[in-house]
Amino acid sequence: MSAGKVAPLIRAGLIAGLVVAGLAYPLTALAGIGVNAGTRALKNMPDELTVVPNAQTTYVYARDGRTLLTTFYEEYRKQTKIENMSPYITEAIVASEDTRFYEHHGVDAKGVARAFVANQQAGGVSQGASTLTMQYVRMALRDAARTPQEALDATEQTTGRKIREMRLALEVEKRMSKQEILERYLNAAYFGHRAYGVYAASQIFFSKLPKDLDLDEAALLAGLVKAPSAFDPASHDQTAAISRRNYVLDQMRKMGSITPAQAAAGSKAKITLHLSTPPNDCASISEKHNDWGFFCDYFKDWWMRQTAFGRNPVEREENLRRGGYTVITSIDPAIQASALKHILDKEKKSSKYAHGQVVIEPGTGRIVSMAVNRTYSLDQSHNGKHSDPSKRKHAKGNYPNTVNPLLGGGTMAGYQAGSTFKIFTMLAALESGMPLSTSFYSPPQYVSKYITAPGPATCGHHWCPKNSSKSMTGTQTMWSGFGKSVNTYFVQLEEKVGADKAVAMAERLGLQWRTGVDKELATPEHASGWGAFTLGVSDVTPIEMANVFATVADEGAYCEPLPVRSIKNRDGSNATFQGKLIAAPRCHRVFSADVARAATDAASCVTGYGASKGSCGGWETSPMVYATLHRPVAGKSGTTDNNRTAWFCGFTPQLAAAAFVADPDNSNDFVGSGRSTISKYTLAETLRDALKGQPKLKFTPPSHDLTYGGHDSNDSDRHSSNDSDSTDSNSDNGN
Repeated sequence: MSAGKVAPLIRAGLIAGLVVAGLAYPLTALAGIGVNAGTRALKNMPDELTVVPNAQTTYVYARDGRTLLTTFYEEYRKQTKIENMSPYITEAIVASEDTRFYEHHGVDAKGVARAFVANQQAGGVSQGASTLTMQYVRMALRDAARTPQEALDATEQTTGRKIREMRLALEVEKRMSKQEILERYLNAAYFGHRAYGVYAASQIFFSKLPKDLDLDEAALLAGLVKAPSAFDPASHDQTAAISRRNYVLDQMRKMGSITPAQAAAGSKAKITLHLSTPPNDCASISEKHNDWGFFCDYFKDWWMRQTAFGRNPVEREENLRRGGYTVITSIDPAIQASALKHILDKEKKSSKYAHGQVVIEPGTGRIVSMAVNRTYSLDQSHNGKHSDPSKRKHAKGNYPNTVNPLLGGGTMAGYQAGSTFKIFTMLAALESGMPLSTSFYSPPQYVSKYITAPGPATCGHHWCPKNSSKSMTGTQTMWSGFGKSVNTYFVQLEEKVGADKAVAMAERLGLQWRTGVDKELATPEHASGWGAFTLGVSDVTPIEMANVFATVADEGAYCEPLPVRSIKNRDGSNATFQGKLIAAPRCHRVFSADVARAATDAASCVTGYGASKGSCGGWETSPMVYATLHRPVAGKSGTTDNNRTAWFCGFTPQLAAAAFVADPDNSNDFVGSGRSTISKYTLAETLRDALKGQPKLKFTPPSHDLTYGGHDSNDSDRHSSNDSDSTDSNSDNGN
């Protein structure tokens, strides 16, 4: 049957079978399309046909905005303007899929007739009649599907679907230019290897941008759309791919898009692929930056808690994978590299002991580094033995490979942080008006008012904590008690201010109780009797403790830990929620600046830097910190019973950090006295490197009210003016 005989059949309204893509289409229906197209526009055309496809890849970068951490996607796709595509790819896709694209208005009557004749002669399906516009309609409806049924309706082989597709194609051509349709088609088409759109295809097959595609590369990609698996050039046999590419080149020659010489040269070209697999999620971060996986995991956990991205975690993850965001995170590649180096210098990845550190920016809460001596990997087949004897037969240890959130985030409770918790008692005492000069006689062992069950640290039913050294015996103040970490001083201070006030201060500073025991003891009914709290018996994460000291560094302004600097929507606008930037710091005051300054003055005794207005008592627990850093620095060390964990939390005005060493697989394992100082050195070395070349900012001294409370004293370990922007003077601290 010739094409000329089809029109009379349509006009006559005869029922005839039009076999297209394996379906029978009544010619009366086809005639109806023509009539309706001219008289009745589809008022309810889906919005999906005139907007960018829903699924777009989210790109996550480091702080510099250039270093890619990873991407998140269901379908790897990035929207690309047609002016950023090689002319070859636009010409090739038309030549491959719809040579009459610029002549029809969405439905090609000649193409329908030609397909009918070909299929009749073949006795089956040998040729289709879908135009580029019809294919775009199908892809747009598929991409916008919100349920499996909607996806099926968009692609099922039925007469109804095909007719609806034709009607929508006619309407699309009224609303959009040919260039717009072509651009959207090339951003939606599937090319195989999880590549949706020409940007993804260019990256995956050739590791280049769409604008840089050569003629033979463009023809190869255009040929894939028809059947990505059948024409896959990455297969062992490229015969089908070459044949299809050459067909596209010949079609381009026939259309006049290229010369015969270009077609001949392109047909002779070898297929040279530069295959790449774009990362997807945190587990596929490049091996070069594998240590960023723990930060990435925290970022993802943070995202899943943001109501701005959905009503529940499922919606939020879908938004992450389909929203097409550009995220600039807070991680600093240089500080991260320095932190990891200093960690691995002291504890290798093969060690069962986790040695890690988190660095946070005071004033914003932004996390600039999360490093630990582990490989972020799901593969634990070659891991070492589990350190818990009760689990050794059934499970491997989480070293060197793990995806456990060892530094914070997720569901891990964390680790006991020892005497670093004295900061909460001191802050509560200062806030209540007790000055730094508050003194108690501190014996080697103290019989507290707290009632507890009989045990090694009890005197009958009273809890009786001990000091770690007899040299701590004597009258202490907050300066010397904090600088030397005198247990019996801080238990008395806690008794005076109230253990419940110390617990409440920790909660105000962001600590969460994750174990059943901690949750119960922190309740209002029990907090006032939680005497051991000041010695750090609760589990806590490094992120939480780094942020506690960042709050002190920022003089009492608490900022939520934040893993991002900016988040942009797919259109380049800043992501907002309820009128606020989602990536903006979220800060509020939790105690006064003077309380923070007083706590900083006492914490300066710990590091060897020295207090501005009081005596540190002649010695300190962590003099190597100031000796390494050579700039104003404060902090607190902490170890638990028998050195099960060893911490150091420290800060300058610009950065705060928390470093630890512990066995995350077995909380009863001892890290040993030999590891008791490594966190101090790691933190000091990391901050030294991070702040190199930056001004040596000074701490502001506290008021007289919070130092001596009306009592004068001439004792001083240093003068508040002892630092210049270029050098640090030696403090008279007894070292």
